[in-house]
Amino acid sequence: MDNIRKAVVQDASRLAEILIFTKRINYRRIFRDDRVSFGEMQVYPLAQDYITNPEKLENIWVYDDEFVKGMLHVEGRKLTELYVDSFFQNEGIGARLMEFAIQTFDIQSLFVLEKNSSAIRFYKRHGFSLTKERRLEEGTTQYIVKMERKTGIL
Repeated sequence: MDNIRKAVVQDASRLAEILIFTKRINYRRIFRDDRVSFGEMQVYPLAQDYITNPEKLENIWVYDDEFVKGMLHVEGRKLTELYVDSFFQNEGIGARLMEFAIQTFDIQSLFVLEKNSSAIRFYKRHGFSLTKERRLEEGTTQYIVKMERKTGIL
């Protein structure tokens, strides 16, 4: 996976752009809270946070093909975030990041918003299945559901 590398402080701005804009596009229809989407979620403070606290980049990997187009965040064998810049979706970047996470970290589980059907389909294509475990996403009225992967399935 030669386009995937560990995130560095110089990636802070692109990471913040990808995270904020992709979350706005994908989650606004679910959460319906513009105060969060456009008030609390801002690119500059998130980029500043990565620059000030570079240890937060420790478990983040980026897909860099001339510039950063996607990212994933791994904690142990759990995938905590996978986002691809909306302009570059459906180009196989998410699949490459997911394959990298499975092969490199033997990812076994993740949580996904219950109403995010496109993400659930994506993870199912990569060997994950929904479990019965679900809980409220902190600070919201929306549920997240746990997905698990059977060992040895790519």
